[in-house]
Amino acid sequence: MRKLLPVGLLIGMLAATISWANAPDTDFSLPGLDGKTYSLSDYRGKWVLVNYWATWCPPCLEELPELEVFHSNAEGKAVVLGVNMEEIDEKSLREFVDEQFLSFPILVATARPSRDQLIGPIEGLPTSYLITPEGEVVARQVGQITAEALRKFIERYENEHKKESE
Repeated sequence: MRKLLPVGLLIGMLAATISWANAPDTDFSLPGLDGKTYSLSDYRGKWVLVNYWATWCPPCLEELPELEVFHSNAEGKAVVLGVNMEEIDEKSLREFVDEQFLSFPILVATARPSRDQLIGPIEGLPTSYLITPEGEVVARQVGQITAEALRKFIERYENEHKKESE
């Protein structure tokens, strides 16, 4: 049985996140499984979900298909960056990613990444951070998240900020 946190909890975690990762200048760079170096700032103009996960983590494995749905259906408006946090050889990780049919970039961290490789605290896996197109961290989720919850959060966030600017 899947235990998913409601969107309201995702929103409620905003305050804790902002205290550690204070927005527009938040950035990190990590190597990708494809050999490229990825930086959060490369994705300005898009929503970015940074997901910290590991292959040994059962909730992470249940969540990966939802992240793929979110990434695939975003139509260029959003991207998922999956940050693998474990000691695993590249061949095994690549095989795992291929078996899961993941199309979003997989970044490689270690089991103990340095603080500059993280957006905020990682208190458990999976942990996800949602960043606006302007580069502001607006939510953190410890535990699984669904594509639908992400879509609704972004829609509500954009509607609220659209009203504020009018």
